[in-house]
Amino acid sequence: MQAKPQIDKVLFGASATLIAAACIPIVLAPERASQAVTVIYDFIAGNFGLIYQWITLAAAVVLGVLALGKYGHRRLGGPQARPAYSTLSWMGMLFCAGIGAGLLYWAPIEWAYYLESPPFGLDSESAEAREWAATYGIFHWGFSAWCLYCLPVVAIAYPYYQRNIPHLRLSTSLAGLAGDDVAQRPLGRMVDFVFIIALVGGTGTSLGLAIPMIGACASALLDIAESRAMDVITAFIAVLMFAFSVYMGLDKGIKRFSDVNVALAGLFAAFVLLAGPTLFSLKLGTNSLGLMTQEIIRLNTWTDPILNTGFVEDWSIFYWAWWLAYGPFMGLFVTRISRGRTLRQLIFGMVGFGTLGCALFYIALGNTAMWMDLQGIVPVRDLVASGQADTAIAEIMQALPWQPLPLIAFIVMAFIFVATTYDSASYSIAAAATRHLPAGTNAVRWHRVFWAFALIVLPLALMAVGGLRAVQSAVLVVSLPVVAIAVAMIVALFIALRSDSGEHPQGNSH
Repeated sequence: MQAKPQIDKVLFGASATLIAAACIPIVLAPERASQAVTVIYDFIAGNFGLIYQWITLAAAVVLGVLALGKYGHRRLGGPQARPAYSTLSWMGMLFCAGIGAGLLYWAPIEWAYYLESPPFGLDSESAEAREWAATYGIFHWGFSAWCLYCLPVVAIAYPYYQRNIPHLRLSTSLAGLAGDDVAQRPLGRMVDFVFIIALVGGTGTSLGLAIPMIGACASALLDIAESRAMDVITAFIAVLMFAFSVYMGLDKGIKRFSDVNVALAGLFAAFVLLAGPTLFSLKLGTNSLGLMTQEIIRLNTWTDPILNTGFVEDWSIFYWAWWLAYGPFMGLFVTRISRGRTLRQLIFGMVGFGTLGCALFYIALGNTAMWMDLQGIVPVRDLVASGQADTAIAEIMQALPWQPLPLIAFIVMAFIFVATTYDSASYSIAAAATRHLPAGTNAVRWHRVFWAFALIVLPLALMAVGGLRAVQSAVLVVSLPVVAIAVAMIVALFIALRSDSGEHPQGNSH
């Protein structure tokens, strides 16, 4: 008989305590907290930013070697294992978990930040700056981002399934380096503690952006003034949704939400593309894809060493830190749904589908929003420059035809994206804080629901501080230790691949 899941009381208690300790001072002294997070962000980005760029390049190289090399045929769970989910459902769950409502926030407005302060020392508002503004968002949410997501999946999934390790934790990825029982030792406990804190910071950043956006759109729909009260109501509805979803479990909750939202997101992006300036969006999108493909090495290695404009630190480093903080969560969650797939299928499916899905949103929503700004329909740049990014998104959605249907669809989609991301995160944290969790079993329900509610605490605190820098700083701080873990993860993965025959060992059946 398989042992029942057991709460890791030490890890659970330490994580919950640190979250409370971090949030209370932010709420009690928001102004001092705002100053502190700015100083912290500038220090880490300025001194350690290059390391984030190196690890992003390393992730792409490692995954390329695995997918195209001799290890690509190895199947998670052994040669006879078959996927538990259809390819469409599998892609839907990993896509919804990985992007959340963050994509809905950044796709319409990210270009406006880049047009105001362009990369490469370009003149603001110039034609070349506008082309790069439309391209950089696709780059930040594209191939490199999904490589940072996929690396922990491979590193965790391989030892978890091939060695029958009964611990679905980030520390499982170090089994090849530190032994199959690493999760029970101090090193493993510390790694899993870092994972929980990193995920809380990563989700705090996402929710800190998504909740005010949904609140602004809801205010526009109801024709009432935007307010902090609306944001709190939005947060409460969101946490109820993902608490219910995580309580229902993987198949009844997360899978159903993901299936619905992938269909809704695809239809919404297609509607925006067809109902908006279709030719403009497609021409600019084609140009952006070509520009990014042509300059992909430059984009990944540009450090701005001469002009030091801060563009790399403010944007690329922020994004790589965000994906790094989220990466271990994606590792645990996608591991849970990927048994039966080969490493090659896993890598190509995850990186390929994720990149294409995000590019579609940027081409449809971002280019439509840029056209609206050019035509004077919505003053996107002015609103963003004045700190009203949430209002800008709401006005873009209101400017689409067939109102109020697009605005309602956007709000519903954002809520479901939030729910699917954070019930997945709740599942992953609960799994990390469970001592014994063999493949195919779940953490106990109250444990999953507890983390669903705990995840809302930090974003509410960050909303009290206010400003983009606050949410950026949260993810940069928590992601720094993950960089060291990522390096160890790569070494451990190749040790495990070389030491295993590729045949599924005898042991517990999955």
